[in-house]
Amino acid sequence: MTNTNRCILLASRPEGMPDEGNFELVEEGVPEPADGELLIQTIYLSVDPYMRGRMTGVRTYISPFDTGKVLTGGVVGKVVVSRNPNFEKGEMVTGNLPWADYSLSDGKYLRKLDPEAAPVSTALGIAGMPGLTAYFGLLDIGKPQPGETVVISGAAGAVGTVAGQIAKLYGCRVIGIAGSEKKTSYLQQELGFDAVINYRTENMKEAVKQHCPDGVDIYFDNVGGPISDMVMKRINYKARIILCGQISQYNLKQPEQGPRLQGQLIQRSALMQGFIVSDYADRHAEGIKQLGQWLKDGKLQYRENVVNGLENAPQAFIGLFHGENLGKQLVKVADEQ
Repeated sequence: MTNTNRCILLASRPEGMPDEGNFELVEEGVPEPADGELLIQTIYLSVDPYMRGRMTGVRTYISPFDTGKVLTGGVVGKVVVSRNPNFEKGEMVTGNLPWADYSLSDGKYLRKLDPEAAPVSTALGIAGMPGLTAYFGLLDIGKPQPGETVVISGAAGAVGTVAGQIAKLYGCRVIGIAGSEKKTSYLQQELGFDAVINYRTENMKEAVKQHCPDGVDIYFDNVGGPISDMVMKRINYKARIILCGQISQYNLKQPEQGPRLQGQLIQRSALMQGFIVSDYADRHAEGIKQLGQWLKDGKLQYRENVVNGLENAPQAFIGLFHGENLGKQLVKVADEQ
């Protein structure tokens, strides 16, 4: 263990698309745990689109990041010093922790990981927040039934890939929307999506009509904007629209003026519901158990896009908004051993 702890701060609030100037890498001493605390070495950290909203300075469902302060997010780490009787040196844990080489915790919101059960990185992806988001959003709000048509925007991301696979497990016809041939090929050939629309090269209106001739029963919306406008025109009677993310809107200086959808929802007796995964905090154990079982049984697959080095975390985060990731975007900060 070194005596230097690198940390990444939010240097300034982004206006529009974030750039590397909004972040700052600083060095400080490694903190010393007090009684009841533990020192954690970061192994992987997660970059996620929701973090962009926390950079605006406006409180939403979660407090904003402060400028000049260390960013925080999902982390998998190793306990290197423990002064907490509930944790031992060498144990792997996950929780919301700083973007730093080392961090302190009182252990209250940490979850222990079993490296023998699954790679620890999955705790930030398919067996963590993105997987739980897909699980509860699709099953609790979408309530899929065999034979229904499910459309997923942002289908090649960490949430979309899981939502589509779960929909297939429930006997649905799944249509993904993604932005490259590499992504469309992966979704269809490896994950078994019934069809995939490349929104960059295809006419969205015609493509949705072609692949959803009987309409859309469930729309899992990760993107918003014009893509969602086209899908919404095909919703069926008693369709369910799951509002998970609006990544196309996060970096706009002014909100787009889109269609007003209330009339369509009324005419089709459709449900549109937003949610955040913490709404289901009391059921997370249920979701993790089921996702883990599906993984063990080979019913779910996953991809991870890993960038090496804490110093490259801002670049990895910015890449989310350019569609660079296929599956879960991670930053590897240190080796497990």
